[in-house]
Amino acid sequence: MDLDSLTCFSAAARHLSFRRAAKEVHLSPAAFSDRIARLEAQLDARLFDRTTRRVALTPAGERLVPAARQLLASAADLPALVRDDGRTPALTLTLGTRHELGLSWLLPALEALDTPHRTVHLRFSDSHALLDALRAGLVDAVVTSFRLTTPGLAYATLHAERYAFVAAPALVAVSPLTGPKESAAHTLIDAHADLPLFRYLLDACAGPAAWTFGETRWVGTIAAIRQLVVAGRGVAVLPLYYVQADLDAGSLVQLMADVEPVQDWFRLVWRRDSPRDAALQTLAAELRGMPLM
Repeated sequence: MDLDSLTCFSAAARHLSFRRAAKEVHLSPAAFSDRIARLEAQLDARLFDRTTRRVALTPAGERLVPAARQLLASAADLPALVRDDGRTPALTLTLGTRHELGLSWLLPALEALDTPHRTVHLRFSDSHALLDALRAGLVDAVVTSFRLTTPGLAYATLHAERYAFVAAPALVAVSPLTGPKESAAHTLIDAHADLPLFRYLLDACAGPAAWTFGETRWVGTIAAIRQLVVAGRGVAVLPLYYVQADLDAGSLVQLMADVEPVQDWFRLVWRRDSPRDAALQTLAAELRGMPLM
């Protein structure tokens, strides 16, 4: 089995387009298709379902993606491994992170994380897409507080993540919110339709509570939620590290301060079969020593 065919497969799996993948690896469409056909013959498995309008991975193709990318990454490391110059082979790691945490914490930390023998890259997206990228082998690990239900993952805890139920002071001066009975006068803002942030407060409330917000809106990112809440457009549960400056400045106030939302953890998450497990354990220890910003 040759690496060129695996490179073609990896490109096709990433683009889900033989035309774009062939252009990436500098092959004609016919030569590219021949590479994929030879690989399928070697493995005795169909890797792609193709029609004139779409390309999709088969179950066998999905299983091959992480293994193929690990093999290609290991092959790329071979020149450094056989050098006889006394230097430690260079290591590159790609971390997935959501935009807010990446910009406020990981991006400033890159200078400390980079060493002569290790380079750390960042990939920004939301938590759902990052976990997809992790499963597909597009990133080595993800920094997230997302509740994990996917099998086959390993993780190390980094920092506790605390939350606060917040609103603009002008909003609650007009319409107080001290509990569920007053929620109908307010708009709840969250990241997604399943209300992942508000659930931290729900889980902390004693007994069932009938929260009946007048409107619920989801806007995808924590930065967008904060912007709307500061503007008085609704209320939200947000990470305390992210809104502490707003609380200190008085542009936000904490609601129901006697009920502390359930605490979560930032974790470094990677595939259990990752060949870089030891390097990721080391990275996790370093990240634990860097305070959240």
